[in-house]
Amino acid sequence: MLSILTRTFLFVGLAFLFLVAVLDIWGYLTLGNLTPQTNPYIDNNANRVVLVMGATGSVGDGLLKAAIASAEVDKVHVIARRTSPRIQAGVATGKVTLHLHEDFTNYSGLSEVLQEVDTVLWALGATSIGMDDDTYTWIHVDFPVAFVGEWLLQRTIGPMSFHSVTGMGTDSESDQHWAKEKGRAEIEVAAMAEDSGLRTFGYRAAFVRPTAEQSNALNDLAECLLRPGRLVITGKQLGEAMLEISARTQELPNYTLIDSADSIAYAKAYVKRVRPSGSSPVMRLCS
Repeated sequence: MLSILTRTFLFVGLAFLFLVAVLDIWGYLTLGNLTPQTNPYIDNNANRVVLVMGATGSVGDGLLKAAIASAEVDKVHVIARRTSPRIQAGVATGKVTLHLHEDFTNYSGLSEVLQEVDTVLWALGATSIGMDDDTYTWIHVDFPVAFVGEWLLQRTIGPMSFHSVTGMGTDSESDQHWAKEKGRAEIEVAAMAEDSGLRTFGYRAAFVRPTAEQSNALNDLAECLLRPGRLVITGKQLGEAMLEISARTQELPNYTLIDSADSIAYAKAYVKRVRPSGSSPVMRLCS
């Protein structure tokens, strides 16, 4: 007979797989409300100058990788407290400019940079685990609101787009502080963008797989489990979805919320448009 410990592990494992299956079914049936237009208007100048925030994190590293790889992007600015191998490599090519910065509620010293930025890929944030509510609000609301405010002081002529990774579960009406505050940030930056050339987007992704340089076996397992529900996308492909949405200047309005399946669809549209004879599958494991 199985020992109590073995039966406990077996029960926990089966319960976990059941929950994953339910989540995948839910994701497959409910996500993906946006369908990329088949013959969209594309503004080839929409992503000439891209700014990446949070580029030293696992998600931001993927966004930066996408921006560097894009032939549509002439210049990439990174605002960060420190550098990273990818930032250093980008700087060495001349395509990336790093601006070391400490106060993320004050961008007045970067006015010349903000005047030329077309697209912002925002992945600046931190986990709510072990963090007090005030600090979490400071990072996830005060930082982006201050940035967008300063950006709009320096430039209001479009195309301009602000793409923020907020995460699945974000909801301004939630009882959970993290979800409520991220939802509030989405609403506040969208309100600031009204009557300007700026469109803002909130990416409520489930699992953003890190780049190959930062990934591990647990990420591989998570991708295998969540891919059937269209709940996982790589950081680079999320960046490609952002660039595609930026270029489609007449397709999605300000304050559009984008889930994982939507991001996958736009990432595929990006690859089809910029590499029509090539291939870059959105998921590459568990074939």
